Amino acid sequence: MLDPNLFATNPDAVRASLARRHASDETLATVDRIVGLVERRRALQTEGDRCRAVRNELSPKIGAAMKAGQKDDADRMKADVRAATERAGQLDAELEAIAAEEQDLLLGLPNLVDPATPDGAGDGDNPVIRRWGEPRGPGRAHDDLGVALGMYDPERAAKIAGARFSVLSGGLAQMERALVQFFLDHATDAGYREVMVPYMVRRSALVGTTQLPKFEADLFKLTTQLAGEDGFLIPTAEVPVTNLHQDEILDEAQLPVKYCAFTPCFRSEAGAAGRDTRGLIRQHQFHKVEVVQIVKPENSAEALERLTAHAESCLQALGLPYQVVARCAGDVGFGGARGYDLEVWLPGQAAYREISSCTSFGDFQARRLKLRFKREGEKKTTLLHTLNGSALAVGRTLVAIIENYQQEDGSVVVPPALRPYMRGLDRIEAGR
Repeated sequence: MLDPNLFATNPDAVRASLARRHASDETLATVDRIVGLVERRRALQTEGDRCRAVRNELSPKIGAAMKAGQKDDADRMKADVRAATERAGQLDAELEAIAAEEQDLLLGLPNLVDPATPDGAGDGDNPVIRRWGEPRGPGRAHDDLGVALGMYDPERAAKIAGARFSVLSGGLAQMERALVQFFLDHATDAGYREVMVPYMVRRSALVGTTQLPKFEADLFKLTTQLAGEDGFLIPTAEVPVTNLHQDEILDEAQLPVKYCAFTPCFRSEAGAAGRDTRGLIRQHQFHKVEVVQIVKPENSAEALERLTAHAESCLQALGLPYQVVARCAGDVGFGGARGYDLEVWLPGQAAYREISSCTSFGDFQARRLKLRFKREGEKKTTLLHTLNGSALAVGRTLVAIIENYQQEDGSVVVPPALRPYMRGLDRIEAGR
């Protein structure tokens, strides 16, 4: 959430950021509405303070006037106190309504774009920062290969759950499991602490990490509440992991906090209609290993580079060609201030496709979560910065391995780094 003080001190900074995002006129008008609410709120607070001052000044004088036999004066002061108290109550009610509207509007505004984020309207404007590996020539798509191996069965998945689900078996199921363990080991070796977290969360947790209220249509909502709130299946481990420290004040010595977590992820909206309707690219349920960092503000830029480098190291260890693109202002995401996408080469599509998004949120999530720290020797608290990224999306990595390691006979070679997790299996063939 944006700092409400910005709308009193520098609303033009918010407008400029929204313009870089190519925001709608309706969103830009929200800034003017919040500015008006802030001005009205401050005026009401000033008037309320005057009412309370009148009450506090006159109340002690009433008794003295009565003792002195000055009944008319006492009655007049009583009337003034009643009027001031009644008006203060009216002002408090209006302030409460304004605060609620202001909060709702703030929750609907995206983060400020970092100055280092390139300009652009959408993902087509994202500049390529670097490439690694040599893309191989066109090949068969992963779903065709998976079906031919007898290890990918979308028809049976559809019988169980409908479209955009999958059933894997044999070597491909084993490889998916192996990738999870490989990514977790890779992350813990890099200093991330592994955590196992709930796969269901309360509404407030999703508000804290900015999925709500904007993206509710993308989520699977439970019919049973969790601890008195609406419950949802998690869209990513980012939600429960970042919320581990909600409403906490961390010591400076604890920082940075670095977590990794494996979870299934559940997303109701699986992309644009007609796009990626086949295969494992866009699923309602998929697996991911997520890395999360909570850092001091002055360290967040470096943390983003390190987090991205870690996700890259996973692809390099598996020998998968990829490119890194800087997400532009129109594509950085609602909560993001700055970020990179890692796009792996898929011979079946002869294209690079996203496999990880690494994002710095600044203090945007932390303000919603009341996630703070106290510097050594200081009494005041400071909002922390949060970052996260996929390291990696397991299903898409499986797709990339199938397509990049496919052989002419339809088999798939297991990347050498993954073989210890595959009981030494070096090739996936039909019937194995």
